[in-house]
Amino acid sequence: MPMSGPEIEGMIRAALPGAEVVMTDLAGDGDHWAARVVAPQFAGKSRVQQHKMVYDALDGKMGGVLHALQLTTEVPT
Repeated sequence: MPMSGPEIEGMIRAALPGAEVVMTDLAGDGDHWAARVVAPQFAGKSRVQQHKMVYDALDGKMGGVLHALQLTTEVPT
């Protein structure tokens, strides 16, 4: 069974306290997600490092129960 948007969002928020997370179901099937994550923890990190922080928050579920995630990361302004 695929991960739900609230489940993905909860894992990201737990790992990155204070993050703003907006989830979008890209295909309407609950299996292809986009996440926009704005977190202070991203300050001074490269885009690759930011994405790794989000993937680490998902605890190995990426590529398994989480089939597809389009990721946008930003530092708060």
